[in-house]
Amino acid sequence: MAKAADPAPSLTVGELEANYPLYCKALRILAREGKSAAKVRRTVCWQRLEMLHHCLPNQYRDADYLYLLLSREGATS
Repeated sequence: MAKAADPAPSLTVGELEANYPLYCKALRILAREGKSAAKVRRTVCWQRLEMLHHCLPNQYRDADYLYLLLSREGATS
């Protein structure tokens, strides 16, 4: 019988915080490309931004809010 694959190692809050600029950059690119919110919600960067907001809501904005800001930024430029 085949052994089930081990789940991916979980990330620490420190690792999430260290990669925050990368997640924001990815979200900015997706917003600039005009991807819909539904498609963006299925991405890794979205999930990581949501995790950060859930763990540290006073320090990190909700991913929905960030996407809205970045979408507006792309629409005005």
